[in-house]
Amino acid sequence: MRSGHSIGTNSCSALARISLLALLAGTVSTTAAGATAAGAPPATGYPAPREGDFVIPDFHFTSGETLPQVRMHYYAFGEPKRDSHGIVRNAVLIVHGTGGNGGSLIRPEFAGELFGPGQLLDATRYFIVLPDALGHGKSSKPSDGLHAHFPRYGYNDMVEAEYRLMLGLGAKHARLIMGTSMGCMHAWLWGEQHPDFMDALMPLACLPTQISGRNRVWRRTVSDAIRNDPAWQGGEYQTQPPSLRTALEMTWLMGSNPPRRQQEAPTLAQADSVIDTWVGAVLPHFDANDYLYQIEASHDYDPGPGLEKIRVPVMAVNSADDLINPPELGILEREIKRVPQGKAVVIPYSDQTWGHGSHTIAVLWKQYLEELLQQSAH
Repeated sequence: MRSGHSIGTNSCSALARISLLALLAGTVSTTAAGATAAGAPPATGYPAPREGDFVIPDFHFTSGETLPQVRMHYYAFGEPKRDSHGIVRNAVLIVHGTGGNGGSLIRPEFAGELFGPGQLLDATRYFIVLPDALGHGKSSKPSDGLHAHFPRYGYNDMVEAEYRLMLGLGAKHARLIMGTSMGCMHAWLWGEQHPDFMDALMPLACLPTQISGRNRVWRRTVSDAIRNDPAWQGGEYQTQPPSLRTALEMTWLMGSNPPRRQQEAPTLAQADSVIDTWVGAVLPHFDANDYLYQIEASHDYDPGPGLEKIRVPVMAVNSADDLINPPELGILEREIKRVPQGKAVVIPYSDQTWGHGSHTIAVLWKQYLEELLQQSAH
C-alpha cells in the first residue's frame, strides 16, 4: 500500500508541481520552477525528499459517495523519531495551496529557507510530510478517469484523507501542522477536528471563516465559466474547454498585489502580452475538471463555529496586500481572539511582499514560525 523513491525526472510536469497561486503571484519563474521540481540539488543542502503513495481503502466522502480506493501521494523528508511510548514526536505536515501539490513547496523560497541544516525545520531533525492533497498532483483526482463522476469532495474530505495518510505513515502525532492558502484553511480544520493530534498550528494566508464576499465571487466566477461552457460537455470533453483559460486568467488576477502587476504590465499591450504568455505556458498542464473540483472544494469550509475547540498554540499569518484575504475586513483580528492560544500577524506591504503569494516566501514570516516552535516546545 505504500512505496517510496527519491525525486528524479518523471512524467509529472515541472510546472504542475508549482502552486498555481505562487506562479500567479510571480514568486517563481517557470524556469526556476522546472529546475527545482525536476530535482536539481538544492543550494541550501537539505536532502532530497522521497516520493511515495499511500492507498486508503473504502473511502467515504461527506457527500455520501464512496471510492474503493483513494491514493494519497506525498513527498517526505527525514525520518520519524519515536519517544519511549512509541509515539512519533518530530512529524511536520505541510499542505499546499489550490492547484499545486506537495512538490510545489520544494523550492528555494520555502524549503530552502526552512529545511536546511540548522534551519527551523531541519530535515535531519524532523519528519516532514508534504502531501498532494486529495484532487491534486498524483493523488486521486477527476482526470484519473472518473471525470465529473468523481465524488464531490470538500475540505473536510481532504483533511480526513491527510489524517489517514499521517496514520498510514506511522505518525499519530505531529509537532507542527502548517499550510498555505488552501492548506492554511485545512490547518484550521485540523485544529478543530483533531485537537490533540498536533503541538502547534501555523495557517498562512487565509481567514478562519467560511468563504464569502470577494473570495467567494472570484471562485464562483471560475466555476461558472467552466460549468456554463458548452465545450465542457458535463465534464466529458475530449480537449480542454476554452473556459479553462478564463479560469486561469481570473486566478492570475487574484494572485499578486496591484503594484507588482502594474510593474510587469505598465501598458495595455504589455498587459495583454503578459497574460497571453503566462496562460500559454501553464494551460497545457491543467485540467478543467480537476481545477473545477479544486476551486469548488471550499464549499464546506467553515471553521468559525468551532474556533474555541483549538487547544494548541496557533500563529496565523496573512499579508496586508493579499487580495483574497484583505486585512480591511478585520476578520482575522476578530476571530483570533476566540482561539485560546491564538496569535495573528499581518505582514505589512513592502517591496518584499507578493500579495497572496507571500505565503510561500518564508523569509517574510519564518521569525513567527520560530516564535511558535518555542511557545509550543515541551
